[in-house]
Amino acid sequence: MRAVVTGGAGFIGSHIVDRLMSEGNEVVVVDNLSSGSMDNIKWIGSKGFRFLKRDLKDPEWAKDIKADVVFHYAANPEVRVSTVNPRVHFNENLVTTFNVLEACRNLDIPFIVFASTSTVYGDAKVPTPENHKLNPISVYGAVKLACETIIGTYSRLYGIRALILRYANVVGPRMRHGVIVDFIRKLKENRGKLEILGDGSQRKSYVYVDDAIEATLTAFRSMDKFNVYNIGSDDWITVKEIADIVVEEMGLRNVEYVYRPFDDGRGWPGDVKMMLLDISRIKNIGWRPKLSSREAVRTAVRSLLNG
Repeated sequence: MRAVVTGGAGFIGSHIVDRLMSEGNEVVVVDNLSSGSMDNIKWIGSKGFRFLKRDLKDPEWAKDIKADVVFHYAANPEVRVSTVNPRVHFNENLVTTFNVLEACRNLDIPFIVFASTSTVYGDAKVPTPENHKLNPISVYGAVKLACETIIGTYSRLYGIRALILRYANVVGPRMRHGVIVDFIRKLKENRGKLEILGDGSQRKSYVYVDDAIEATLTAFRSMDKFNVYNIGSDDWITVKEIADIVVEEMGLRNVEYVYRPFDDGRGWPGDVKMMLLDISRIKNIGWRPKLSSREAVRTAVRSLLNG
């Protein structure tokens, strides 16, 4: 199989690259390195691997590329950016997705796998199934939903087979943003005090990156013309519990927690306070997470501290 992985130097994308290459596929990574890193790529010089430093906002990004599938993982993943500069998400997420779809249409690339997010649901009833009302409360979630919509339209109009994956919080080696990274950074700067955005009661699902990659490929191998799957864990964990795990793994004691709650105890405008996905649909095709949310968080913390 010839696969293009956009954002392949980033967190989840680079793990997909590792899996695809280890299974003997040909892989082209397209990344502008705005948030990804060449340190995440170990395949330079390997047979069947190619790296292209290109910006997906350029409509000509796909020149000289031939592929059977695009794994579209390039994005600005920082939800909080939308509270300051929403245009970032429009340009880095929606414009790039349109250009990827145009490349699929014009170059006859028959498959696209899209990294969506649980934030498309907004404040939802939990556990949240794929057919739940979509009502995002952040610009990031709204733009991801717009991407889903246009992907679905291209699938119907042009016959592109599409797989949309709504991930919970994915954690593990190479991650560079999110609550775990934030807590580790703050505690390295001040080992006696930890600022926590929100009131600490926010409760969400976490999935370890290895589980997320296995789910991704399980769904890909089972995909029809157009499929949507939630990818997450069967349980959830509070922000305070995550702080406790980070403190414990760093060997700290008597850390003072300083809470910075926004409205209703959220961490910031657009923060979904409670998120637990219903993953029964993907379980029905043979996948289930090996690690719980708590286990995923602890394993991720250890990997970051030891990396």
